[in-house]
Amino acid sequence: MMKKRIAIIALLVSVKLFSQAIYEDERYVPETDPLVIENLDAWQGKKFGLLMHWGTYSQWGIVESWSLCPEDYGWCERTKGSDPQNYNQYVKDYEALQTTFNPTNFNPEKWAKAAKDAGMKYMVFTTKHHDGFNMFDTKYSDYKVTDPKTPFSTNPRANIAKEVFNAFRAEDMWIGAYFSKPDWHHKNYWDPYFPPFDRNVNYDPSTYPEKWQKYTDFTHNQILELLTDYGKVDILWLDGGWVAKTPENEIKAGYSSKFLENESNNGFIKHRVVNQDIKMDELVVKAREKQPGLIVVDRAVHGKNQNYLTPENRVPEKTLPYPWESCITSGGGWSYTPDAKYLSGRAGIHMLIDVVAKGGNLLLNVAPGPDGTWQQGAYDLLAAYGDWLKVNGAAIYNTKPIAPFKENNIAMTQNKEGNVFLMYMAKEGETKIPSEITVTSIAPKKGAKITMLGSKTKLKWEKLDKGFKVIIPETLRNNLPCKEAWTLKINKINR
Repeated sequence: MMKKRIAIIALLVSVKLFSQAIYEDERYVPETDPLVIENLDAWQGKKFGLLMHWGTYSQWGIVESWSLCPEDYGWCERTKGSDPQNYNQYVKDYEALQTTFNPTNFNPEKWAKAAKDAGMKYMVFTTKHHDGFNMFDTKYSDYKVTDPKTPFSTNPRANIAKEVFNAFRAEDMWIGAYFSKPDWHHKNYWDPYFPPFDRNVNYDPSTYPEKWQKYTDFTHNQILELLTDYGKVDILWLDGGWVAKTPENEIKAGYSSKFLENESNNGFIKHRVVNQDIKMDELVVKAREKQPGLIVVDRAVHGKNQNYLTPENRVPEKTLPYPWESCITSGGGWSYTPDAKYLSGRAGIHMLIDVVAKGGNLLLNVAPGPDGTWQQGAYDLLAAYGDWLKVNGAAIYNTKPIAPFKENNIAMTQNKEGNVFLMYMAKEGETKIPSEITVTSIAPKKGAKITMLGSKTKLKWEKLDKGFKVIIPETLRNNLPCKEAWTLKINKINR
């Protein structure tokens, strides 16, 4: 028995290592719809977006939804409510948050202006997280912000998702609808007859096909509702990658390599793999009838419905051969955290540079509080981004990587016109760019012009045996156009 157990653990560990190895070279299936391809190319040029996690859970200042899930992780333990040790009571207390949710200071125009001024070009908003609470006026559930049980339902702006979409669309930003495929409130996902075992549906869909079909119809109806009644939607951003059609061999094995990376504990899988075929191919066809050219992000589900990939809370080590976006928290967690500590301007700007130099987009999460406001730290961080991008945006937007993409603390991008940008990221405690910058991996062509973005000064440079050296005059060093990182623009280089 012990040998068998060791063998199983070894197999799981080997699969985990394999899954980690292939993650960066994920099996990407290219899109074939010409309009989606066009939109995807435009999206890749936008580079910087806003993600917002918001729901009734903000009142408790806890991790979004996950404390409802009976899986043993420290980050989602139950600490609130009248009796957090009693699971059934905790669920009642959590769902009762609907009756006290009243964000009377909700002002999406203020958020949209701050995002626009920060240089963000698109946004993704949580219309529904895994807990099933709807931040829009759905016809298919009364667990929603517009239901009479919710105090905010009497507010003229009660249909929060619509108000958010309208405010950001007015600032000429692309609109993304986050939607959770699992719904832990819905009776056809977590059937009240059975206890929930983990994050999955709590019954076998193959044993109860009619029940699962009702849930599939419910999911399709809600998504099509969002794509019909809420104006132009550019991105459908689906979460809950375990809700998917699972290959038969993975079901028989009892595990899925897709989730091993994040969902294992001391070699043992913490939740089951259940075939949850939500008929995604059919849904996407219907969705694009409503919204032609819609970008679909069926996160963590290999296949044609994942138009771009979304490494979460991390930046890949290298450039990736497909469209991708790092979704990363700006302060606290994904959901509202009281007294959250936000990224410094330096850290945030350097992260954006790193992501873009590797060919990705940055989707930065800001979590509204229970009263409908952002914390000041979020505004301060976005203002720092805005100040920097006003000067350096040409090195970020509509650019692509150029090998080797980074040399020491200098990140590189290029644009369609052939200009190359070298972004010198300030070292800890460094407030000025050095008087000389040496780059060995690329070299300008003879007669090339080098300037610093934000300055009209033509910089002197010298060709070296390997690479080149740029001289930064003291007058410029004492009057730099921005903070945290400085960009040298080269109008032509040798390749």
